[in-house]
Amino acid sequence: MADYSMLVQKAYEAQKRSYCPYSHWAVGAALLTKEGRIYLGCNIENNTFTPTVCAERVAFFKAVFEGERDFVAIAIVGNGADSPIQDGDICPPCGVCRQVMTEFCSPDFEIVLGSHGGKYEVHTLKELMPVVSLPLKQ
Repeated sequence: MADYSMLVQKAYEAQKRSYCPYSHWAVGAALLTKEGRIYLGCNIENNTFTPTVCAERVAFFKAVFEGERDFVAIAIVGNGADSPIQDGDICPPCGVCRQVMTEFCSPDFEIVLGSHGGKYEVHTLKELMPVVSLPLKQ
């Protein structure tokens, strides 16, 4: 398993740019490409919530717009002032973000869930999407 400490740190940097005045749930993501490039994303809320965009999708869409298609891993961190997530807890991607990942990533794509104190755990996309209606990218 790779050392993703730096990728988690980049996700924390992205989290600082979060726009979350309604949920107070700040999320940051750092997406690593096969070529070693990193694309950052943060969640951007809207007061009606439906048009809100998650950090993971921001990072993916920025990368895809730049022509990237080969991804290795994504680090995700998140918490809020009044959130149930406490120091040491992880913030897994929502179902919509997981579905976006299946569009662009292989089953062994690594999802790095960071927590405060520099700790993180790594899961594969296949582990987080055990049953999918569409085939994962091969």
